[in-house]
Amino acid sequence: MVFRDRSDAGRQLAASLEKLDLGDAVVLGMARGGVPVAFEIASALNAPLDVIVVRKLGHPDQPELGLGALAEGGVRVVNAPLVEQLEVPEATIDRVASAESAELERRLAAYRGDRPAVEVAGRAAIVVDDGLATGFTALAAIESLRRRGARRVVLAVPVGPPGAVATLERAADDVVCLEVSERFFGISEWYVDFGQVQDEEVVDLLEAAHAALHDTWPRAGVATASGLGPNATNVEVPAFGQRLPGELVVPPDASGLVVFAHGSGSSRLSPRNRAVASSLHDAGFATLLFDLLTESEAAQRSNVFDISLLGSRLEEATLWAKSLPGLSGLPVGLFGASTGAAAALVAAAHLEDPVSAVVSRGGRPDLAGKLLESVTAPTLLIVGGRDELVLELNRQAARLMRAETRLEVVAGAAHLFEEPGAMEQVAQLAAGWFRAHLRPR
Repeated sequence: MVFRDRSDAGRQLAASLEKLDLGDAVVLGMARGGVPVAFEIASALNAPLDVIVVRKLGHPDQPELGLGALAEGGVRVVNAPLVEQLEVPEATIDRVASAESAELERRLAAYRGDRPAVEVAGRAAIVVDDGLATGFTALAAIESLRRRGARRVVLAVPVGPPGAVATLERAADDVVCLEVSERFFGISEWYVDFGQVQDEEVVDLLEAAHAALHDTWPRAGVATASGLGPNATNVEVPAFGQRLPGELVVPPDASGLVVFAHGSGSSRLSPRNRAVASSLHDAGFATLLFDLLTESEAAQRSNVFDISLLGSRLEEATLWAKSLPGLSGLPVGLFGASTGAAAALVAAAHLEDPVSAVVSRGGRPDLAGKLLESVTAPTLLIVGGRDELVLELNRQAARLMRAETRLEVVAGAAHLFEEPGAMEQVAQLAAGWFRAHLRPR
């Protein structure tokens, strides 16, 4: 058995887990590689998704040798036979554990932000990874969930060697492993695509799962263009042979056009982007919200983070919208969120003249790479004050940009701007920026 990627592995695991009577379950992805797998399982089971951070305790001289593992909640699991064989002093393990504990806490803060951990007490907890090697990190994760009061702990992994699986079957209440193989030389050999998972992808997947479960944005096919007002029209945006669903709103006497690029895990139905679009309508701007990927394309997580692909789709959509009757003479702005901000900057760098301004909300402009220096459109970067990781990445990107660039920090806001008044402030800042820079030629 070979898995196309982590998402494919997650969908196959979900089919097996659906046969278990788990009741009120919560899914926890082991960061980082287990989170894309867990995302598919949580989506299929309609269960909450959270992250569980575990750190391997590597030997100081040979980091690939695992002396044990740490998990949140102060859990430490030691590979006693190996420690005894190598005669590793306890003080050495303590030093390694101290360093890894600091990294564990950093990752927890980066992944969860201000969102509390999902409650597992009294529930079935499904802990998910992209594969097993020695199994010590999974043992630490299981022990952490036991201490947090999980009623039942289920380990779900796509692949693992027999020894590790047997050990974990004694630790967990259930183990679901799709492929138990004696021919095991490494997890990556069981995947066609086993690219490294970045922190940003973990954050985006957690946010997308949280939003979908709590209906903070409508699922595909539920919302219609009517949700954007009486001047809305459902459209199909042509882009390199694809027909991408979109919603175009043209208020009377529109003074400019703003094309939106949503972030990973989101779509044209993003409630945050729609809230900003509504404010822009009141300010006299036309807007185009559209899906950057087809449903089948979005199912492959690599596409969601393919900035070059997303940027080219945004370029095509912008040129298409500019060609429509009544819009051809309007100045154009781009509004991007999360990874969509990088796509907006890539499109602005390539299009140059048609793009008069760019606004980024909680974006990752750094993902535009060297093209940041080629952007000529005035750019506004809006970041939440509590979104510390993304804020620093925006500061670094702003230093590289040669165009007029302003960084606005919304005090007290986290990555999603869910705090009272935060999205209103984002909308006001965006409208002000576009009013200043989208001027008819």
